[in-house]
Amino acid sequence: MAKRKILVVDDEVDFVDLMKMRLEASGYEVITSNNGKDALSKIRESNPNAILLDIMMPELDGLSVLKEVRAKDATLPVFVLTAFSNEERVKAAGKLNATGFIVKTQDLNAEIKNITQAIDIYEKFKGNRG
Repeated sequence: MAKRKILVVDDEVDFVDLMKMRLEASGYEVITSNNGKDALSKIRESNPNAILLDIMMPELDGLSVLKEVRAKDATLPVFVLTAFSNEERVKAAGKLNATGFIVKTQDLNAEIKNITQAIDIYEKFKGNRG
């Protein structure tokens, strides 16, 4: 069985490296990007099973990326990453049907379990569509 792919998009390189290490230890293939414009290219190239997406990034912010992702796939698990809670941005991401929100200071192991569950649900739903 092929490894599930997760795209981690964040302009904080240390955080991306930490998430990559944790996700790979949990059995995922991890693709990384440090800005929204590059992320859209990597989404097209790699067809990830889920995306971890920072809201505040250079070149193209996370909300713009999420909007483009949703235009192509309304159900792909996209978790919005944030270092702090900005209520307006969180509401905007919610309106774009973000799968969930991860505050960077939370327990990452628990969040990886949530990501795995969301991918399981997505794959079951996707398999039943066609």
